[in-house]
Amino acid sequence: MLADWFRAHATTLTTLDPQQPLDDLEALREIVGDARVVAVGEGAHFVEEFSRARQRVLRFLAERCGFTVFAMEFGFSEAFPLDRWLRGEGDDGDLAKVSRAAAEWGARDLMQWLRRHNRTSAHPVRFAGIDVPEAGGALRPALEPVADYLREVDPDALPLVDTALEISDRFLTGRGSGATAGPAWAALETAEQNELTATLARLVLRLRAVEPLCVSRSSQSRFDIARRRVEAACHTDYMYQAMNALLSGRGRAGDLSVREIYMAESVRWHLERAAPGTRIVLAAHNNHIHKTPFSLQFAGGLTTLPMGQHLQRTLGRDYRAVALVHTADHVPEMYPDPSAAVGFTVAEAGLEPAEPGSVEAALADAGLADRITLTDLRHAPRDAQGAPLLNGIRFQSSHLSTPVPEAFDAVLAVPTVTRDRTVRF
Repeated sequence: MLADWFRAHATTLTTLDPQQPLDDLEALREIVGDARVVAVGEGAHFVEEFSRARQRVLRFLAERCGFTVFAMEFGFSEAFPLDRWLRGEGDDGDLAKVSRAAAEWGARDLMQWLRRHNRTSAHPVRFAGIDVPEAGGALRPALEPVADYLREVDPDALPLVDTALEISDRFLTGRGSGATAGPAWAALETAEQNELTATLARLVLRLRAVEPLCVSRSSQSRFDIARRRVEAACHTDYMYQAMNALLSGRGRAGDLSVREIYMAESVRWHLERAAPGTRIVLAAHNNHIHKTPFSLQFAGGLTTLPMGQHLQRTLGRDYRAVALVHTADHVPEMYPDPSAAVGFTVAEAGLEPAEPGSVEAALADAGLADRITLTDLRHAPRDAQGAPLLNGIRFQSSHLSTPVPEAFDAVLAVPTVTRDRTVRF
C-alpha cells in the first residue's frame, strides 16, 4: 500500500544543481503554504547531496516564495560576522578568517554559493545562527563579544565574564565539540563546575537587572544580542554535564533537549525582531526539525524533545518541516574517538536494508530509489486506528521509529550520498 501511495504522490525532481531552473520544485509551494518558518533537514551530516538539495530549496523559497532569511544549525553568536560577509563585506577568500567553522565543517560550498547569490540575485538572503557555540563545544565565541559589550556599558559585570572564561580555559582548548567538551568538563573539580554554573547564572541575572542602563548606553538591539549570547553560554554549560552523562551511559531523559529549546527560542528571537512579513528557511538535521518527541535507541532509549516540537507548539501552521533522506546503502557516520580533536571521526557506514514501514523502504518498493523525489506527507495513509502506516526513517546509520507524517510535512529523497569533501577536522 505504501509503495502504491508513493508512486501516486511523489514528484520527481530533475536535478540537485542549484543553478538549474526551479520549475520542478513547484510542488513545494503548496506544502509550504503561507508558513513563516520552513525547516529543511538532512538525514546525516557531511553529505554533499543534502547540501546541494538545500541550496536549491533555499533558492526556490527565496526567489519564488519571498523568504528572506536563512537560519542554520550554526552558532548564534558566530553568525553575525558571517552574515556581514555573506552580504558582501570583505573579500571572497575571507571565509576561513570570518568563520573557521563554516569553512571546515562542511558549509564552505554553501556559504560561497550564498555570497555569490546575494551579489547577483534580486532576492538576497540574510543569514542567522540559532545554536549554542560550536554545538556545545566552546564558550569563548559567545562570551568574548559580551566582554567587549560590557566594557562599554557595564564594566562592573566584567569580572563575571572573566571568571567564566578562566574556568572554561582550564578544560576547553582549541577546536572542540560537545563530544570533547563533556568529558573535559568532567575532569574539573566539582567546585569549579559549580562555580562556572553560578557565575553564568549571576551574569544573565545581572544583565536582566541593569537592562535599562545598558540600553541607554547602547541600543536595545545590542543589548538583546548580548543577553542571548549569555543565555547560549548558560545552555552550553548545562550541555557539558548532559553530554558527559550520555557518553558515560548515565544520560537522563530529556537532557539533550536543553540545546533544542535554545535553538527553537533562537528561531523565534530572529523572527520577532525581523521586519514584518519576514519568512525563514531553517536548515538543521532531521532530528532537530522533527515535530514530535522521539527516543534515541543507540543512546539507551533516551527521549528527546526536539526543536521542531517546540516550534510546532508555538508557531502551529506557521511551521513546516521537510525531511531529507537517501536510498543509498551507505552513509558518512560519526564515530566517537577520544583521540580526535573534535571527539569523533567520520567514516563510511554500510547500511542494512531499510526496515518495512520506513520512508526508504517505501521508496524502494515503489521503484523510486534511483530518483530524486519530493513527497507531500500530510495525507499519507493510516491504519484503521488512525496511526500512520509510514512509521520509520533513517537516522544517520540507524533506524528511527516515529510517526513520519506527524513528524514531517514532506520528504525530499536523493538516491546517492557523497561525503562532503570540504570537511576538515
